[in-house]
Amino acid sequence: MELDIYRDLQQMLDKFSVGFPRTDSGVEIEILKKLFSEDDAQTFLKLSPLLESTADLSAKLGLSEDEAAVRLNDMFARGLLFRLRKGDTNYYAAIPFIHGLFEFQVSRLEPELAKLVEKLMREKMGYNIQENGSGFLRTIPVSQSVDPTLAVAPYEDVEQILRSKDLIVVTECICRKAAAMVSDGCGKPREACFMFGSMGQYYLDRDMGRRVSADEALQIVRDCQAAGLVTQPASAQNPGGMCNCCGDCCGVLASMREHPRPAEIVFTNHYARLDRDECNSCGECFDLCQMDALTLAADGKAELAVHRCIGCGLCVIACSTGALSLAAKEAVQVPPKNSMEQMINLAKKRGIL
Repeated sequence: MELDIYRDLQQMLDKFSVGFPRTDSGVEIEILKKLFSEDDAQTFLKLSPLLESTADLSAKLGLSEDEAAVRLNDMFARGLLFRLRKGDTNYYAAIPFIHGLFEFQVSRLEPELAKLVEKLMREKMGYNIQENGSGFLRTIPVSQSVDPTLAVAPYEDVEQILRSKDLIVVTECICRKAAAMVSDGCGKPREACFMFGSMGQYYLDRDMGRRVSADEALQIVRDCQAAGLVTQPASAQNPGGMCNCCGDCCGVLASMREHPRPAEIVFTNHYARLDRDECNSCGECFDLCQMDALTLAADGKAELAVHRCIGCGLCVIACSTGALSLAAKEAVQVPPKNSMEQMINLAKKRGIL
């Protein structure tokens, strides 16, 4: 009975976002048992991704409204579901593993869970991300790397994204936090992930982040980019969140880094160009490239593998001679309008819809 509940829960989560795959080792079940009691699992299985009130869910759960409220709020406090408060009414919904259950452990993460998730990533989850990551996050270029004569859409301008948000909450990067528990980590800035709107409010309600102004958020982004982090909002024109990722620790970017041709699986509208005649062999660009697209050639100059470039522009701002520049792709990818459309597109891509 116990295994059936957790297997049912795994299969439900595997339908959301980039999935939650079954593995040969069973590490996915270990993770679920670490997070959920049997009662928690039974409750989650009766939720849907659509918000429902306590009154509506009490009937599904076979509990009084007061009993349902206690159970649901306890799971909310442990990051096991999403809660949105409107007036005096709480609404609840099921959440994916990524972004969701894993990220919602950011304030209570323990080394054991960090190790289990790392094992899941190595064994199967990384392949899921390689296949579906372009529907989850997209890469937008560093503003200073884009030629001023090029028109950049608002959804590709980090400043316009941030200034369009009424609520911005910054939180720790769960990936770098987990990596530091398992190994030494990369040492790059950890307070680097933004949540907007209702998701931002969720983080505030659970004391998992702090509210910042657009100006403070922009400074955080600049500091992250200077440290070699790639800015990646959710793959929607009106994203609910935005990360600053490294190729060492972050689940999405690290998985893409393992792919032989990252440029073919990432959602990006730019790519780098290299004029080797202008390269002075300083090597400043190598460390900033998170996809290993830039290497040292036999003649001591940089060499660019375009099939590995995801168009973040970090190398461009590091290049003092102008040897590197960013170009716009001819075939422009337009992200879905909102998070709902993003999730529908991702489900279709994965064959769930």
